[in-house]
Amino acid sequence: MGIKNTQKRKIKPVHPGEMLREDFLPDYGLTPAQLAASLGVSIGTVRELLKERRSVTPATALRLSRLFGNSPEFWLNAQHAVDLWETEKNMKASLAHIRHLKSASRTGMEVTA
Repeated sequence: MGIKNTQKRKIKPVHPGEMLREDFLPDYGLTPAQLAASLGVSIGTVRELLKERRSVTPATALRLSRLFGNSPEFWLNAQHAVDLWETEKNMKASLAHIRHLKSASRTGMEVTA
């Protein structure tokens, strides 16, 4: 039996690159080059992330969480939300052909307290 979770997001989730660009870099007074050096990655990697052309990987999430003192799950969950949003938009037509299943009822299997 499935768990109901039918709430749909109405707006696109914020990409982790936007969070870094708009919130973290200004708050910490970091440039992209300083961020790259602090994380031990190339400036190209950071630029692509800030432009939202690159996803946060588990390794990047670990580096960001270590640097900013939050959890890797924070970064991965943000990326996951973006990935699901974009994938659902791209698959909209093919997903429309899939119908919900209803669980079979179990007759004679009553639970009593």
